[in-house]
Amino acid sequence: MSDASYKTISVKDFARKVINHEDLFIIDSRNTDDFDDWKIEGRNVEVINAPYFDLLEGIDPIQEKLPSDKEIYVICAKGGSSEFVAEQIAEAGFTDVYSIEGGMKAWSEHLEPIKVGDLKGGGSIYQFVRIGKGCLSYLVETNGEAAVIDTNRMLEPYEEMIHKLGVSLNYVLDTHLHADHISGGRKLAEIHDATYYLPPKDAGEVIFEYNPINDGDEILVGATTIKALYSPGHTIGSTSYIIDDQYLLTGDILFIDSIGRPDLAGKAEDWVGDLRTTLYERYKKLPDELTVLPAHYMTIKEMNDDGSISAKLGDLYNENHGLNISDENEFRKTVTENLPPQPNSYQDIRETNMGKVSPEEENQREMEIGPNRCAVR
Repeated sequence: MSDASYKTISVKDFARKVINHEDLFIIDSRNTDDFDDWKIEGRNVEVINAPYFDLLEGIDPIQEKLPSDKEIYVICAKGGSSEFVAEQIAEAGFTDVYSIEGGMKAWSEHLEPIKVGDLKGGGSIYQFVRIGKGCLSYLVETNGEAAVIDTNRMLEPYEEMIHKLGVSLNYVLDTHLHADHISGGRKLAEIHDATYYLPPKDAGEVIFEYNPINDGDEILVGATTIKALYSPGHTIGSTSYIIDDQYLLTGDILFIDSIGRPDLAGKAEDWVGDLRTTLYERYKKLPDELTVLPAHYMTIKEMNDDGSISAKLGDLYNENHGLNISDENEFRKTVTENLPPQPNSYQDIRETNMGKVSPEEENQREMEIGPNRCAVR
């Protein structure tokens, strides 16, 4: 292969293009089943599936679909096959061809920090967008102190932000026991000698020490107060956090365009009532002006112009279908029957987050591969 025939681009640089809503053309060279299950999405992204094995003899099967006036990006599972396909396309005369380094595995792990807003007592709140999986986590910092909520297992982006801001990490919190991704909360807390909090009703089977956080508890981060609001339904212990009386971190209870699913611990029929009470009573009592910051998003259409995922609570009560099902039986049917497939390896992920098993790093990566499936469609 000629070194100059095609170029490579990191997932970090490519993610910025997606978040900036650039016009992008992608060839995904994975098998069709994998492509249909999970792919790169963006507001101005066009992606076609062209399996690697179909292109071994050349790009004739897709040449007519390739644009001559824009850059072409190629992605595969891990970054190897995409280089071969990119080379084939470049040799056919296309000049701006890129292979995305690390493939969909690297795409799944990238976290993009975005400043959500300022806090009343100084400092800011940042949202870490895991664009390849739809996970959202948060860093709150004020007066030299910080807290991280719903940490992903990739800790480097949080470490970089902590160092950049020059703050001390005092607290790490999870909104619930996650089932779709492995929490890095305990590990991050250990590194920084920070206090780790977990809702006790989700901790019945955990085998590690933690600090329980209950309804009404308050944590002071510098000049900013984080107040716990018990909000069960996705799990029995799900707890939301009201930050600075401005932001509502809803975990996996309420999303921008959907609501949480109650079935990932096999308790859909038991927890659906809790879910309705949280959404239709507990949250309903809160100020409409609170900015909702969920732990996940479903599709790219929920992304704001700056790449963040957020909305006012009052707007969600007007626009989110899951908050406007007046008949209780219809609500129960919606959230127990209208569900996407359960997340890949969700039971193994739950046991990892309980501390019962400790998979090797590569196994953890494989467990998390795939889309976010924490919401009711």
